[in-house]
Amino acid sequence: MISARELRLLRAYLVASAIALVVLLVGAFSPARQDEITVQRINVIESDGTLRLVIANRERSPAPVIRGKTFGFPGGNRAGIVFYNEEGTERGGLIASGRRLPDGTYYQGLGLTFDRFDQDQVVALQHNDENGRLTSALTIFDRPALSLDSVHALRRAIDSIPEGAAKQEALRRWRERQGGMEYSAPRFVAGRTRARASVVNLYDPAGRLRLRLSVDSLGSAGIEFLDDSGRVIRKIMGVEQPASQK
Repeated sequence: MISARELRLLRAYLVASAIALVVLLVGAFSPARQDEITVQRINVIESDGTLRLVIANRERSPAPVIRGKTFGFPGGNRAGIVFYNEEGTERGGLIASGRRLPDGTYYQGLGLTFDRFDQDQVVALQHNDENGRLTSALTIFDRPALSLDSVHALRRAIDSIPEGAAKQEALRRWRERQGGMEYSAPRFVAGRTRARASVVNLYDPAGRLRLRLSVDSLGSAGIEFLDDSGRVIRKIMGVEQPASQK
């Protein structure tokens, strides 16, 4: 039998425990400022659960998503920030990677990208550094109107066809449907090359380079016009005028 004194002590203990639990819960969900948090992944969602933003380390990064369904490559390979639209489809992001290897060599890659609706990136701002060999560029792409998951599904079906005329014809029709592109076609690139030249490249709708403006590492400027096979058909080089003609 529990004595009256023991019963009073038990009641006091239960009351104290309940108060402590309330204090802990209030503290956990308090809007008080937090100066620092340490997490591996943050998901920002709408009230209905639709994913709108992910901030993640490499291991917990998401796979590509279109209309809430994953496709393409698996997750776990791109630390950074990924944006999603109201349908739960990936719309671009900010990705960063880089490390020094045991042999002393290193690499670094950073990119900010924006995607076409239901497709992949059409604007990319990128910087890469491989042991001091730098490239930095703004690139604008064309992509087909066909949704990205449909493009990949069609290509997988074509890849399953045995080699031969039928497969080549299927590939031809597939590219024709996409305006001559495999998956995308660069249209504009402006940046710095590994050879320390600054360039602006303009491409046709099939992604073939047709015009190049450049200033090389020695400061020489030039303009090149190319045909659809990549052959330079005209070249204009900047020539410094004599002082008497300036």
